[in-house]
Amino acid sequence: MNDQMEDPLAAYREVNTAGTVNLAEQAIQAGIRRFVFVSSVKVLGEEGRFYAHSVPHPLDPYGVSKLEAELKLLELARNSDMAVTILRPPLVYGPGVGANFLKLLQAVRNGMPLPLGLAANKRSLIYIGNLVDALIACSSHQAARNKTYLIDDGETVSTVELVKGMAEALNVRSRLIPVPVALIRMAAALVGKNQAAQRVFGSLTVDSSQIKQDINWQAPYSRKQGLAATAAWLNTLTISR
Repeated sequence: MNDQMEDPLAAYREVNTAGTVNLAEQAIQAGIRRFVFVSSVKVLGEEGRFYAHSVPHPLDPYGVSKLEAELKLLELARNSDMAVTILRPPLVYGPGVGANFLKLLQAVRNGMPLPLGLAANKRSLIYIGNLVDALIACSSHQAARNKTYLIDDGETVSTVELVKGMAEALNVRSRLIPVPVALIRMAAALVGKNQAAQRVFGSLTVDSSQIKQDINWQAPYSRKQGLAATAAWLNTLTISR
């Protein structure tokens, strides 16, 4: 999320929009009948509760480029024999995860005291195994033709619950310190880390009932199973180094 390009939107459009459309056009030429696109909940916004009918409101170049790709794909679907299914996942975790999720996981494993004990937020996440299962299901189900779905693990989690779940998966003790959230947000603002604080303390949840209703999809893995797999991967990575 640390955009260093002179024009981040142009860079994201080159890959997320133009690259996706190019692939879809080739798929049409090859006679492919279903195109499943992994978009992002960021096309809807950065904070709040989102539903299938929520109006898109991307706030950064990444979200804008993903929304533009969605619109172009649906246009291609209207003018061809290829159907499109769009999935909008929240944060995806599992073996191979990076960025802030990995940093938090490593901090928990290393026993670092974390000033997150008063975080009362709610977040939707999705384990990579659940996302893959949904992609496979949407690739062939007739009811998923030209549909857009929000998708998650089926349960929300607070930052406190996430840290405790990570600790359990890593077989360590969580070290959560109850620091007032307003104080941390103020400190984050002073050092230009507002967005980082929002991701830790803000709420972003999705209603994934539409995909369950249309194709009877249920996440095959629980958050506990997903975190266990992620922790096992991290330990293997540490040993291999």
